[in-house]
Amino acid sequence: MTARPTYWFVFISNSLLLEHDEQGYHVPLSPEPPLPMKEWTPRQELPELDGIPCVAYSIDTPPADMKGLTTMGLRESWAVLPRAFYNAASKAAELLYWDTCTRYCGVCGAPMKRTTIISKQCTNCGKEVWPQVSPAIIVRIRRGDEILLVHAKNFRRSEMYGLVAGFVETGETLEECVRREVHEEVGLEIKNIRYFGSQPWPYPCGIMIGFTADYAGGQIHLQEEELSSGKWFDRDHLPQIPDKMSIARKLIDDYIAEKRDQQK
Repeated sequence: MTARPTYWFVFISNSLLLEHDEQGYHVPLSPEPPLPMKEWTPRQELPELDGIPCVAYSIDTPPADMKGLTTMGLRESWAVLPRAFYNAASKAAELLYWDTCTRYCGVCGAPMKRTTIISKQCTNCGKEVWPQVSPAIIVRIRRGDEILLVHAKNFRRSEMYGLVAGFVETGETLEECVRREVHEEVGLEIKNIRYFGSQPWPYPCGIMIGFTADYAGGQIHLQEEELSSGKWFDRDHLPQIPDKMSIARKLIDDYIAEKRDQQK
């Protein structure tokens, strides 16, 4: 019996394997995997795309012969893949990461056994686990016609500015996290916290939850361990801002669009 054509989401050292030809970049589609798998190779079944099976797996090192194939960071692949394929690759990366981190029970140390695509059970004590998602907030703060932008020390580009963001701590609401992170990172008080939207952030297993807020008081006082700069900007004098893939950019673009809407 001939194997069905399958989309193969292959990761090599955290980079996604893609076919590259004159038409662009593609997730490999073939009956057999594009690179050999061992019996012990981490493998993950995924939901079908347009009725075609999808399988993800990871290997440590690329083979010598990569003709017609290339690797690309998952984040970079957002710009070249159709959205459904990027989303599938993101889910694959998170599930492979979870599978690697949960091979043994955290209670008794016995091997874990897969029970569904997104669950495992300990073979000894019965402890069940599911993929964990780490929530983080990101907030656009407005003062009059300006917004606060900050430069984090871990930004890849030295001239780029973004928004205040941080991870949610145990025992706090999302709104409490917004207030805490703003106070800790820039020393400001805020009001009128409003939900904006959310975005999966599979690097490796997060979700970004966006908010808007208004300035209520205080002077900018940076958390120097994380930030190197923080300033108020108006929409006509913005610095370099994040790529369009991020919810940070969506929040900033929403602010920019207000002026266009007012001019109509």
